[in-house]
Amino acid sequence: MAPTILTDKILDRGAVLLLANAGEPVQLVGCELEELDLSDMILNGWVFEDCILKKSKFASAKLEGARFSKCKAAQADFTSAALVEAVFEGCDLNNVRFRGAHVAQARFNACKLTGADFNDAKSLDATFEGCRLNDARLRGFAFKGVTLKSLDLSNADLRNCDFRDVVFEDCSLRDADLGHARFEGADLRGTDIGGVRLEDAKRFKGATISRSQAAELLSELGLKVR
Repeated sequence: MAPTILTDKILDRGAVLLLANAGEPVQLVGCELEELDLSDMILNGWVFEDCILKKSKFASAKLEGARFSKCKAAQADFTSAALVEAVFEGCDLNNVRFRGAHVAQARFNACKLTGADFNDAKSLDATFEGCRLNDARLRGFAFKGVTLKSLDLSNADLRNCDFRDVVFEDCSLRDADLGHARFEGADLRGTDIGGVRLEDAKRFKGATISRSQAAELLSELGLKVR
């Protein structure tokens, strides 16, 4: 079924609801939905391309398999939204709320996620690549067994995260909160772990680190490696 395509439209809640009730796939290109309340709507498989979604509300909305490409969505609210297999590419998602959202198998590529809140999200097999997640809240997020590429997780809240068997490539955990995070089997050699607190260094038990990283950790104890 060919999607309904709307280009360069300013939409209100009524217009979106009319499209949603039609039950057909929809593609929005260059449309403005800023500050719209789209909570609880069924928008599975919708495509949002170059759309303005700043401060829009998608709380508890159904967005399974939806695609967001190059959207400006800072401070949007996806609390408890169903985002299974959703794709976010090149989007501004700074300070977006994904709290309690179902993001299993969702993909985030080249997105700005500074300050985003993923606490309590259902995150099995979600993937991130080339994203800024500095100052993000990811408490309890399950990354187990994936490869993380080019992620800035500096200053992020990573308490209780599962990083077992994760391979880090060109990532940063600098000054992140790692309380009760698990790293058994992880490969941290491609990671900036500067600023790790001494009480958090034990979280790396069972992980692989480089000699230079080991020296950095020991320097926190006031020891010198020669």
